[in-house]
Amino acid sequence: MNDVVRILCFSGSTRVDSFNTRLAKIATNSAQAAGASVTFINLRDLPLPLFDEDLEASSGLPENARKLKQLFVDHNALLICSPEYNSSMTAVLKNAIDWVSRRAPGEPMKAAFLGKVAQLLSASPGALGGLRGLVHLRSVLQNIGVMVMPDQYALGNADKAFDAAGQLTDSAQQKTIDGMILKLVKTVQKLNAP
Repeated sequence: MNDVVRILCFSGSTRVDSFNTRLAKIATNSAQAAGASVTFINLRDLPLPLFDEDLEASSGLPENARKLKQLFVDHNALLICSPEYNSSMTAVLKNAIDWVSRRAPGEPMKAAFLGKVAQLLSASPGALGGLRGLVHLRSVLQNIGVMVMPDQYALGNADKAFDAAGQLTDSAQQKTIDGMILKLVKTVQKLNAP
């Protein structure tokens, strides 16, 4: 049995200079250092229409929804860095989750989510670091069968947290993220052990 932890990492923001995308890249490096195989994607590269059951009924899943769903299926963990918009997750992230959750004929419900483990992080210029948005994201993921790690990370004052190379300037913050990601990898390994 292949015991390599396969993590899909992405940001809930499509903004070019997103703090959450920077944080997702840092988390990707932490996961690779912990021994995981990581696929980093940008939701900007997989644009989706707003979820629409009439569109799905007439045309099926959009091509990018099929690609994104397959990425979810192919990985056993999710590493999501999500900004907070109006005390919730972003529309682009919720829309992606809604499309990926659609069931193909003969497929079990929530096939792309069941058995997955997720680690949640956020970054914001505000003092709370996007923490309120993670509450909603956690609720949605748990309701569709994802086991969400109890620890989460919210990087406050993100506009001052990164150096010119996109790395965190505070080594204590980096150490915290490294520790959380290592727990994620070990948890997935234990859950998938024969």
